[in-house]
Amino acid sequence: MKFKVRGGNKLSGEIAIKGAKNAALKIIPAAILASSQCVIKNVPKISDVDKLIEILSSIGSKIDFNNGEVKIDASTISSSHPDEKAVKKLRGSIVLVGPLLARFGEAEFSQPGGCLIGSRPIDDHLDVFRQMGVNIEYSDEKFHLFGKPKPGHVILKKMSVTATENAIMAAVFSDGKTFIHAAAAEPEIKDLAGFLNKMGAKITGAGTHDIEIEGVRELSGVEYEILPDRIEAGTYIIAGLLTNSEIIVGPIIERHSDIFFKKLQDAGANLEIINRDGKEYVKTIKRSGNLIAQDIDPRPYPGFPTDLQPQYAVLMTQADGRTEIFDTLFDGRFRYLEELKLMKAGVEVLNPNRIVINGPAALKGAEVSSLDIRGGAAVVLASLAAEGETIINNVEFIDRGYEDMDGKLRGLGAQIERVE
Repeated sequence: MKFKVRGGNKLSGEIAIKGAKNAALKIIPAAILASSQCVIKNVPKISDVDKLIEILSSIGSKIDFNNGEVKIDASTISSSHPDEKAVKKLRGSIVLVGPLLARFGEAEFSQPGGCLIGSRPIDDHLDVFRQMGVNIEYSDEKFHLFGKPKPGHVILKKMSVTATENAIMAAVFSDGKTFIHAAAAEPEIKDLAGFLNKMGAKITGAGTHDIEIEGVRELSGVEYEILPDRIEAGTYIIAGLLTNSEIIVGPIIERHSDIFFKKLQDAGANLEIINRDGKEYVKTIKRSGNLIAQDIDPRPYPGFPTDLQPQYAVLMTQADGRTEIFDTLFDGRFRYLEELKLMKAGVEVLNPNRIVINGPAALKGAEVSSLDIRGGAAVVLASLAAEGETIINNVEFIDRGYEDMDGKLRGLGAQIERVE
């Protein structure tokens, strides 16, 4: 599957932001812990969610996904061994282990698959489970985990989002209190805790680096709406700025993107926050001059999000001056730069964690590839600003994290079509 894009169009209109991918992929597995049906709203229609539903169906869950709403009844689960082929398609499937251990006291898992942005080993997860008293064996290329997680103190080796979420879900039925130290603090973790607490869990401190979970005996099914996707929103905000267009993006939660907005404004972007019906939206405003280069140093939340680093890099190709980006979070995150070079971007790799962008550059259409979710989004953004036609291969990666990206951009006036 490919995108064919002709750049140079101004954009106008409004783009609707769906629920956060990185919340949906944790909240849906958390429904394993409920004794009755959960209804999860504002779920993005992306291929990663489809793969997750396939995995949950393979162990006996009853799931219906329509119009952004997932109805899941996990009371019918009959196995703690998810389908091996399905697991290998989805890196995020590792977060099934925590709820499976909490509910069944066992889980069997293959090495998860996913985007090629570094090795991203599951050692952090295994270390968390060992600290919780879970026994782990490895044979026949599978991990065998058994034993109910025990309460106590869990210290993360690094602030891993998914390891934090796995520890939270593993602890909800433990007989006592579990303390998680050096926890990741992303808004999506707080959203997961909000879902679990609504079901009857007792979790405090989510969204900080110290989380406490007091075990309960049972969780009940609930209705819950996922928070807006700050990464999707950031991507389309950059599309407006890159084409110097006025568009409205939302809903958003402004405080979740403080440093992102600060960097854009420091670079000369004009943004307006609009409050409407109790929700926040961002309007990009046309500017009279060029953007000014601004360095970034992506870090775990509340730092600049690494998932917006490739898109921001594209924006900086149009800024005056030299931009330096230092990103250590994933060792393959800069692979997309080879695609930008094909489009005549002035980019230079200093080492595996540091790049320089010299702008502004007159981007040219070319045949390029989407290599991962965010790198794929970056080349789409570049194509909007490029002269001529760009062909983007492997857009299946983009579909993993963005619902109908081509349709949404067409709605704003972009010349983009999906072709076989």
